[in-house]
Amino acid sequence: MLSSHDTIVILDFGSQYTQLIARRIREQHVYSVILSSSTSLERILAYHPKGLILSGGPASVTDREAPHPPEGLLSLDLPILGICYGMQVITQALGGQVAGAQRREYGRAELMIDDNSDLFQGLPTHRGFPVWMSHGDRIDQLPPDFQVIAHTDNSPIAVMKRPHQTAPIFCLQFHPEVAHTTHGETILNNFVSRVCGCQPNWTMGSFITEAVQEIREQVGDDKVICALSGGVDSTVAAALTHRAIGNQLNCLFIDNGFMRKDEVTLLESIFDAHYHMDVRVVDSRAAFLQALGRTIHPEKKRKIIGRQFIKSFESEAQTIGQVKYLVQGTLYPDVIESVSTKGPSATIKTHHNVGGLPARMKLRLIEPLRDLFKDEVRALGLELGLPDDLIWRHPFPGPGLAIRIIGGVTPERLTILREADAIVTEEIRKAGLYREIWQAFAVLIPVQTVGVMGDQRTYESVIAIRAVTSTDGMTADWADIPHEILGRLSSRIINEVKGVNRVVYDISSKPPSTIEWE
Repeated sequence: MLSSHDTIVILDFGSQYTQLIARRIREQHVYSVILSSSTSLERILAYHPKGLILSGGPASVTDREAPHPPEGLLSLDLPILGICYGMQVITQALGGQVAGAQRREYGRAELMIDDNSDLFQGLPTHRGFPVWMSHGDRIDQLPPDFQVIAHTDNSPIAVMKRPHQTAPIFCLQFHPEVAHTTHGETILNNFVSRVCGCQPNWTMGSFITEAVQEIREQVGDDKVICALSGGVDSTVAAALTHRAIGNQLNCLFIDNGFMRKDEVTLLESIFDAHYHMDVRVVDSRAAFLQALGRTIHPEKKRKIIGRQFIKSFESEAQTIGQVKYLVQGTLYPDVIESVSTKGPSATIKTHHNVGGLPARMKLRLIEPLRDLFKDEVRALGLELGLPDDLIWRHPFPGPGLAIRIIGGVTPERLTILREADAIVTEEIRKAGLYREIWQAFAVLIPVQTVGVMGDQRTYESVIAIRAVTSTDGMTADWADIPHEILGRLSSRIINEVKGVNRVVYDISSKPPSTIEWE
């Protein structure tokens, strides 16, 4: 999406954090765009950037296949910021030396500032502050004309700069974009506003204007269907697309049988009351269960569900007639965890609406939220006038309860999980914790344990409760729910859900775990 606003271009070398850089910049109301590290110089300059950022990445610049920026990039008359791998690739390209660190540096480090001008303006020099390191290489020798401006005990060259009136280069060994780095937002803001001179005039209103124009240009007079799930992502995508093309949009809700309790009834009432859009509910429960069969592997589940969704949408498109496009509420965390898109990043897990899609599709995709985080989508939804109750619903995966049932999916196991999950949501709401918690749900574990009920031996299923706090879903901490509430959840689930005799609570953070179990 080309923008008339001041723009920062980010070249992605495969870091899992690249989109966090873009997000931090957008939080300053400055437009940013992520491009692959292999993007041509011509295309980069087409965005008329006021500054460039080179991201981190999993590779080592000493590798034979290591990615490099396009030739001529480092000679542009533009400010440049290199982060982690970006620092190392700049060092190598400009005549410095990079080598494997004697001691790798992963996690927290204390940064000491030697020069608090430019990037570090307004930050303390008399004491260190925490930064987040994640690197196996180190700078052994500065490139010509560079100077050290900050260090840690393990990295004598933790930050360096090449002074220049219009094209200074700054390089950080740490990641300012992650929450673990104190003053990270200030450092990025100093680069964007002080060094690059960007004006803070990009807002969600700007995003809507540009997205609407882009959708109209892409679609023309063709018909479009939208994959509605009732969650905030697909609903915001639908509202945005409806604003762009009006009655050319046909919304479909595919009931795959993996929804939460009373979900279909709730969604029908929401769409009718608030959106005045034509929403067709398609009962595909039997088809999805048949397609899954006895599949237990989570990646296979996601791919099967993804393919079945496309089959359902293509079938309904034929009924509507002359449909060329499918709108999805795909977000950036879905993309970065599923496939390597803009840079050589690692696949964490396949999301049904990204890596789970078939290679050949009759419908072309429209994904207007593909570069946004959940909190940004919520801000966009509020800008579009959607109701608070829907905007703040907890995230729910597209494959639904099928990936919260560990192992095979059957009607009986779906009933158990659906009832337990409803109790979790109800009690979290009663306790006034729903807005504080990013996501809370139940998981059905594929083991049975011995219990005692009414002096009788039982051998029944285990339910795990998962609740996390987060800002964007990329990282998360387990929610510290009061023991009294956990006790009530356990008691209700065991007493009210037939087939369960044990409840456990998941206290894992992301990373190293993911939010969903599959």
